[in-house]
Amino acid sequence: MQLQNYVINDIKPLNINEKISDVQMVFNQLTYSHIPVEDNGVYLGCISETDAHCFDAKKSIKECNYAIEGFFVRDYTNWLDVLEAFAQNSCNVMPILDKNNNYLGYYELNDIIGLFNETPFFSEPGGTLIVEKGIKDYSFSEISQIAESNNAKILGAFISNMTGDLVRITLKIGNASLNEVIQTFRRYSYNIVSGSDDDGYIESLKDRSQYLDKYLNM
Repeated sequence: MQLQNYVINDIKPLNINEKISDVQMVFNQLTYSHIPVEDNGVYLGCISETDAHCFDAKKSIKECNYAIEGFFVRDYTNWLDVLEAFAQNSCNVMPILDKNNNYLGYYELNDIIGLFNETPFFSEPGGTLIVEKGIKDYSFSEISQIAESNNAKILGAFISNMTGDLVRITLKIGNASLNEVIQTFRRYSYNIVSGSDDDGYIESLKDRSQYLDKYLNM
């Protein structure tokens, strides 16, 4: 995805010699978690709203430069890595530098999330399925084969959790009955954590359990 159209330049980076009181005033007017800081046109990093409101208002940013966070992305960084950078730095503003370290502007978190929402994983109709298997036993080639053997199309797949020896994979599946896909995953020893369609296997077990209870109570 092309991100050039999402570069924002409506806020100039703060100069490192500016007073913390001025920084606090800027944050009071914005909803951003961070603001970029520069020194003679050279990008240094970002100061956070939390830190700005904790510092002595009479001091300068330079006197508190130990709190400057040096995160950024490049103008050629792909959108998924940009989204990861947002998550890693707990921010809603991401400065952009070119290959020569010139400051170009910033991305806003909501814009990047909006791009993610436009992917087929979210925009196309289908069912969401979460499966689980031993970390040494699963493979994406097997997962694809299971889905395609039921004439299903995988619209997206990612590892959503890894705990101990287990890995959890979230799938978005279209063009098929999710129940049939679920049964096939079970035959391949995958644990079904969640499925957005009715799970016929569970319903069948419930029916048999009710029948057995009725028989035993006769």
